[in-house]
Amino acid sequence: MTGKNMKSGSLDDLRRMKERGETQPSVNADPAPDLPRQFWDDAVLVNHTRTKEPISLRVDSDVLEFFKAQGKGHLTRMNAVLRSYVEAQRSKTP
Repeated sequence: MTGKNMKSGSLDDLRRMKERGETQPSVNADPAPDLPRQFWDDAVLVNHTRTKEPISLRVDSDVLEFFKAQGKGHLTRMNAVLRSYVEAQRSKTP
């Protein structure tokens, strides 16, 4: 989602923008598309609210740099790789 109507800022910036009324949708914004009646029939609820444990972890520097090079959220991506491995291993055991 990009465009001239997009705004970004820190949480404090966004709160101040809201107080000034700057977070309201543009009157020129395109209306939301009408979705077909069956749009949500196959939707699956995904729970991303798992409790996370803070740890100290040593990883090879090249591994860390690989994930950091992909931009913000490198720790989230590293967790996703570990989760994928865990799920693959669990599916192997009866």
